[in-house]
Amino acid sequence: MKCWLLAFMLLHIIPTEAGFGVGGGVGVSVGPVGVGGGGSVWIGGGINGQNPPSGSSSSDLGRAYTALQAWKSAISDDPTKVLDTWVGPDVCSYKGVFCADSEDGQTFVAGIDLNHANLKGILVKELSFLTEMSLIHLNSNRFSGTIPDTFTDLNSLQELDLSNNQFSGPFPTTTLYIPNLIYLDLRFNNFTGSIPDELFNKNLDAIFLNNNQFEGELPQSLGNAQASVINLANNKFSGNFPSNFGFIGTKLKEILFLNNQLTGCIPEGVGLFSEIQVFDVSFNSLAGHLPDTISCLQEIEVLNLAHNKLSGVLPDLVCSLKSLVNLTVAYNFFSGFSQECAKLYYRNVGFDFSLNCIPGKNMQRPQPQCSLIPGGGLNCLRIPGAKPLVCGSVLPSSSPSSSSSP
Repeated sequence: MKCWLLAFMLLHIIPTEAGFGVGGGVGVSVGPVGVGGGGSVWIGGGINGQNPPSGSSSSDLGRAYTALQAWKSAISDDPTKVLDTWVGPDVCSYKGVFCADSEDGQTFVAGIDLNHANLKGILVKELSFLTEMSLIHLNSNRFSGTIPDTFTDLNSLQELDLSNNQFSGPFPTTTLYIPNLIYLDLRFNNFTGSIPDELFNKNLDAIFLNNNQFEGELPQSLGNAQASVINLANNKFSGNFPSNFGFIGTKLKEILFLNNQLTGCIPEGVGLFSEIQVFDVSFNSLAGHLPDTISCLQEIEVLNLAHNKLSGVLPDLVCSLKSLVNLTVAYNFFSGFSQECAKLYYRNVGFDFSLNCIPGKNMQRPQPQCSLIPGGGLNCLRIPGAKPLVCGSVLPSSSPSSSSSP
């Protein structure tokens, strides 16, 4: 098991008085919880009111005191009185502050968890003094402004959860240069503009950007992502999927694009995500036929293609996916489905095909809407320049002169 799971368990078995959750408030999937340096043991932590052992104060704790007092001064509203405990040099007794002991007996601030504290304020540059800290959880507060450039000094930080706050402006590129970050949660804020190519070239395991105001095309580097969970839902992304989407193998388990403005085809490269469990592209403007490579998604549990402009016959290769729990194709222009699709109800698979163009079925589109299929001339059979692929891998091109038709 990963080391973050141990930290997660330890934080939950500590008796709490303040009642702040350790989790990052994730909806679809819980990302990894960061832990301190090797051999560290969680102690005290403020939330349980325990003090660090006598004689454990150090220059690190002194700098932590300076940082936390500077941050306290930048918080203008504290309705739950969390910060009333932030008095004196014993930072390990502060509510929401967790300390740990290293193997050599030194005590340091290893994490801050102020989820659901409803604090109003900004982040301050002095927080970068907490160089041993491995997680910051600030879900569901009223923090605003920007992320200080000094956060790049947080060499031990693995998990940064700033979700459900009031941060704004362009994508905070500072987060891309926090050297050991593996979990980034910026959802439910007011960030705008495009997202940088560098984001998907980083060693991030979880990327949550949903429910902001990001826009523009998806970066070409999306196919390079090494994350297990990516959520880009409820933004304003537009254009086609990158041509290399999926063509670099990943450990991707869940990816969500719902409620954007994406157009074009679902690319063949989706078949390389052989371990994916959730794929949601609903509420976009995708068109054309489904790629045959969807048959590669043998671990898929939730496949949501609803509210697009997809057409053709829903084939056996989709409905026979062995792990399906829910298949949603409603509000498209499919003209029929195969016998395997008709059997989904007997497999206790949720199957919604309403508002399509399937003759003889209830709750379909009016015939005039089906007379002209949107994107009917769109050829989604090949991706220009893509190498042939089989499930989970790319095959070498058969000959240098071979090419795919547009």
